[in-house]
This record gives sequence, C-alpha cells and structure tokens, in this order.
Amino acid sequence: MAGRIEARLRELGITLPVPMAPVANYLPFVVTGDLVFISGQVPVMDGKIIRTGKLGGGVSLEDGIAACRLCFINLVAQVRTACGGDLDRVMQVVRLGGFIAATPEFSQHAAVMNGASDLAVALFGEAGRHARTTVGVPSLPLDCAVEVEGLFRIA
Repeated sequence: MAGRIEARLRELGITLPVPMAPVANYLPFVVTGDLVFISGQVPVMDGKIIRTGKLGGGVSLEDGIAACRLCFINLVAQVRTACGGDLDRVMQVVRLGGFIAATPEFSQHAAVMNGASDLAVALFGEAGRHARTTVGVPSLPLDCAVEVEGLFRIA
C-alpha cells in the first residue's frame, strides 16, 4: 500500500527518478540519528543536466524556478532511499540550501529558490516548511544553473 506522500506525488504528477550517483568523492546522503543530510542535487532528468548557465545571463527566471523544483524532486528521491523507500517517515523538511549561478547584476535569487521551497510545502504540507539559505555564486559544478541541498528529520 502506497503511503500518503507517494499518493501526493501522484496527485502532483511527479514520478521520482532513480537517485543520481555522486559525481565525485562524497556520499549522496548521510543519516545520523533522526536527521538525513542530502548532498547538493542539480537539475538532472533522465541522466542529463537540463539547465546550465547563469541566471541573468541567458537562463530565465522561470527556467531557474523550474530547475530548483527539479533539484527538490531529486532531493526527495535521495531521501526516499535514505528512508528505505518510505517517504512517510519524513517528519520535517528542516532546511534547504540553494546555490544560484548568476551574473553579478541578478538579484532574484530568492524567487528562483522558491521553486524548491514551494514544492516542499506542496508535497509535505506544514512539515515542508523549512529554514533556508539562498546564495548567488559565479559558477557551479558541470555549469549547472542551480544546486539545492537538504536536511530532513525522519522517524
């Protein structure tokens, strides 16, 4: 029987991907006590990065928002693995950290990161409300436009 979060994913039209393997010397997640630290996820779909470049330099605000949303979907895929396949174990999205590759003039970082934050709340309800940091950076690995990391509390 599918849980309530899996049902909510279906309602939102989201199919979780197979979690991406690390591209360097790190773990995709670490579980310590009731916390799951998820390494930064990039906008990958079907094994391909779907958004490269910089916000304010060719990547539109809308594309940045969609890319952050995809990063959060990839975070959820990782946390599902960390929870042994049971997303109903997620008690709280504690914190999200967003990295936005942007030109120096770009100033809508928070709006871009809302792509991840809004989906966290849509999927987990009140448990999806979280603390957050959003940082503009000159570049990201593999020329990704955005990267999102997460901290989840699980049962």
